[in-house]
Amino acid sequence: MLKLYESFKGTKVLSLRIGGLIGYVLEPVINPNNLHIEGWYVEDSKSKEIYILLTQDIRDVLPQGIAVDDHEVLSDPDDLVRLKDTLQMNFQLLGMKVQSASGKHHGKVTDYAFETTSFYVQKIYATQTIVRNLSGGNTSIDRSQIVEITNKRIIIDDATEKVNKPVIAPSPAS
Repeated sequence: MLKLYESFKGTKVLSLRIGGLIGYVLEPVINPNNLHIEGWYVEDSKSKEIYILLTQDIRDVLPQGIAVDDHEVLSDPDDLVRLKDTLQMNFQLLGMKVQSASGKHHGKVTDYAFETTSFYVQKIYATQTIVRNLSGGNTSIDRSQIVEITNKRIIIDDATEKVNKPVIAPSPAS
């Protein structure tokens, strides 16, 4: 199931062992190389400290919140050696500029949808400023359209390139 990040922010983290709340989702830890959400920054409900919940420790995503085994699945960011490089990048998808390979600007990322089983970002939604786009519409970009991700922008395929390519009809079998 696809879930929008903006509606997911602030989601409760629930412990199956104690049957109650242990924290709230803050921000994702996104790997910019493959747009995989490696984990989530979580605020502990009692101590208010910030921990990381790895996506592999999530048992289920429910309407009530994220189900995990217990509080022990929350990790201190300094303890996650494998994620050290990703955490240091501090990659933020929201606010990134979206541009086509030909140079056309499509606005900035305002939201994105991710799959709740694999935690891969599947769709990106970009909006241009009101001055540039009087219709005020969003651009929906599938992950298959992404060509490159840099520190400052996301480069996508030109939609017109696909339409202008000649279509070769298969020859009939003899």
